[in-house]
Amino acid sequence: MYLVDGQQRESIKLAISGTYSTGKSTTTEALSILTGIPRTHALTSRELLVDLVPGKTVMELNSIELLQLGLRRFEERVHNESRDGSFISDGSVVHEWVYGVARMRVGINPGAGLPLRIVKSIAGIGRKAPVNQFTDIFGDISKARAARLYDAYVHLPVEFPMKADGHRPVSEPFRKLSDVTLLQVIKDLGVPYEVVGGTVEERLTRIIELFELPTVMSVAEAVVEAQSRVSSATKVLQEDDRFKAAQRKKSPVKRLAYAMRY
Repeated sequence: MYLVDGQQRESIKLAISGTYSTGKSTTTEALSILTGIPRTHALTSRELLVDLVPGKTVMELNSIELLQLGLRRFEERVHNESRDGSFISDGSVVHEWVYGVARMRVGINPGAGLPLRIVKSIAGIGRKAPVNQFTDIFGDISKARAARLYDAYVHLPVEFPMKADGHRPVSEPFRKLSDVTLLQVIKDLGVPYEVVGGTVEERLTRIIELFELPTVMSVAEAVVEAQSRVSSATKVLQEDDRFKAAQRKKSPVKRLAYAMRY
């Protein structure tokens, strides 16, 4: 039995929310290992792009490609969360929509260099309205599903610096805006939620207490195993030849061509 909003339940569908570099993947992986509850997630943008838009990084995508990427990740979540029984979700179905909203406010390629962002902003003049309309519809669908699906949310606030690994397709303004937006959306859903901070170990201990989750090993053991799994998954992707091809420096002409396509 699990405790949700003061009531005992036989199963729990728990979404772990948080923006980039909040330790979301490590926390959800460790929580799943610690409790034995299955973890669900969508493939990362980097994993999807090697097939979806070969040769490009997230920071080089135009608005249509970004919408395609968001829908593909949404599809992954819907498929993986369409199961009976309990699960712990790394993120939730509203995440892709929130990231889209943040991109429309701070620029669709917030992690790119200033010259590209300036050109992209100019290229977007007069072209943003249809993208905004689609984003609004996407938001209505994803929020309605989240309200029906999840029993509770745990939101992980921004507490750590963004990892300087060269692969985070965002900026600090984007990260802060998406963090604030995610939390407000969760509040508006009417689903029980908790904001849980601290180290991964502290987070796990608190989440276990909040929902009376069972454990099958120690917190320390679960964290070590989770860090190993997350690291291994990242290494496998980085060794993929298609991923390496996308990371190669593009010619000035190609970079300008990417920038001009909103």
